[in-house]
Amino acid sequence: MAVTQNKDGNVTIRIMAKPGAKQNAITDISEEGICVQIAAPPVDGEANVELTKYIAKLLQIRKSDVSLDKGAKSRNKSLALSASSALTKDEVLATLLKAMEDK
Repeated sequence: MAVTQNKDGNVTIRIMAKPGAKQNAITDISEEGICVQIAAPPVDGEANVELTKYIAKLLQIRKSDVSLDKGAKSRNKSLALSASSALTKDEVLATLLKAMEDK
């Protein structure tokens, strides 16, 4: 699953990032992960910072509630949402689906 939730309430999102795009957008949602194009180059972690800010904005949570869990130097990443964001995996997936449809 692209979005999972552990027993502590933390949500993990598997991301397939495409840095260097014209604008931030969710392009596809599949079992393997959420395809996200990022409007920042893959240099010095800029795309990772932009990705976490973009996801936080979409989910309307604090940037501090979103952290890069795995894949700092890879296109395949895992983002962790802290339990304090109070979002369930279903709410996260529904919000990301809506963002993809609205683009």
